[in-house]
Amino acid sequence: MKEKKVYCLNYNKHAGKWIYDGYQSAWEHLGYELEIASSNEKNQTADGSPVPLTSELLSEEYYIMSSANLFVQERYIDALAHSKRSFLFVQPRTFVEPWGRHPNYVCDLNQQWVDEINKLDNVILWTFVSVGEENKHFYSQWDKKIHTFPLAFDSINYKPQEVEKMKQFDICFVGGWADNGFNEKRKIILDIFKSFMETDLKCGFFVNKNLTHQQECNLLANSKLTLNIHDAYQRVLGFDTNERTFKSLGLNGLMVSDTVGQLNQIFPDVRTSLEPKQLVEITKEILAMPENDREELRQKNKDDILKNHTYVNRVQEMLKI
Repeated sequence: MKEKKVYCLNYNKHAGKWIYDGYQSAWEHLGYELEIASSNEKNQTADGSPVPLTSELLSEEYYIMSSANLFVQERYIDALAHSKRSFLFVQPRTFVEPWGRHPNYVCDLNQQWVDEINKLDNVILWTFVSVGEENKHFYSQWDKKIHTFPLAFDSINYKPQEVEKMKQFDICFVGGWADNGFNEKRKIILDIFKSFMETDLKCGFFVNKNLTHQQECNLLANSKLTLNIHDAYQRVLGFDTNERTFKSLGLNGLMVSDTVGQLNQIFPDVRTSLEPKQLVEITKEILAMPENDREELRQKNKDDILKNHTYVNRVQEMLKI
């Protein structure tokens, strides 16, 4: 038995799948034995499904990484209490209107369990949101410091392959409509696409096309430039940036994006705008750069991601707390 074991609760859909796949691979890369746990009542290990997370199963020294919302029963609190350290992702109890009216944005954890978690000194609370004076009141239900760990690049599982020249694009985007409860992103995406499609740029825009993981990697890595688009609340509030930021810079190195506060803070050299036509102009300016200068910038950004912004980096930062 390895000395270090980490239990990660299972996420199998939406953006959370790719985020936690990245974290799980990072823990393994750092030498931890990974166990995928589940909040399901039934022990399903016979068919390879995740095991329920209970303290009875956790006799050795272990860590936990999960979302606080999943710890809603006493036995999970017990598992947290017996861990060497647990890292729980937390959401606000209240949030800015209109988004705060939707469960996607707020914590629905019973106050009883919030109080129990607050008592545990070995539990570290974190979020990918930048938490400061402007928004810390959203997290007032937590008596602990909320640590900010932005999303990151999955340097372990994102391995692009070269593609034929005919399949390369001047600029590409791969994503989904990602209805946030108010279906705001569709209009944002279409407005930006419209401005690009009015040009002679070779655009590879794929939304809800069910591309494979490998196809997405190949598209991002082999285009001249990548496009990033955020949700409405991110553009308005600026507290967090999506995983596509790190994926695009890690695979390609060159990206234009709509303006989001956290993105501009972490990557001040990335050019951004909220105006679709301005995004087109920025794209043309980057493509018009001398090739050597453009490639130098591309490599600089990729090196920065690999040095500072992978999921391995994030786990190492967590363990230093």
